[in-house]
Amino acid sequence: MKLSTKGRYAVMAMADLGTHAGARPVSLADVAQRQEISLSYLEQLFGKLRKGGLVKSVRGPGGGYLLARGAGDIRVSDIIMAVDEPISTTRCSAGSPAGCHSDKGRCLTHELWEALGRQIYLFLSSVSLADVCERRILLRGAEMFPHGDGDAVAAAQ
Repeated sequence: MKLSTKGRYAVMAMADLGTHAGARPVSLADVAQRQEISLSYLEQLFGKLRKGGLVKSVRGPGGGYLLARGAGDIRVSDIIMAVDEPISTTRCSAGSPAGCHSDKGRCLTHELWEALGRQIYLFLSSVSLADVCERRILLRGAEMFPHGDGDAVAAAQ
């Protein structure tokens, strides 16, 4: 799976914002310090998050960022997509009938990796920012594997 630092850092920063924001805006400098992410990089990410309707900015003294809607209404997949981070598990171009082989054919395992990509997207769509902020992720894993396989997943983490 290809998920660059852009997607990971955007989720980390949004989780920080969701955890520390109340009625007061949170400064990106504070987020940068707590999460050990470059301030200039966060500024780029938050420009995209604002355009994506996930955060709103407050100017002036005491300004910063607030969530544009409740943390329970923001999905992790929304955050990743807002920063233009495709969730890709194949070498092929998304939506293209052509494969990644030199003859434009698809590899033998293309459908396997494509199905995995869909499952990853479904999982990230099922997890809200509130789930991340309240550390309810392991519970989500247990829900996905109701026959005890979640224990193996939790142990592997």
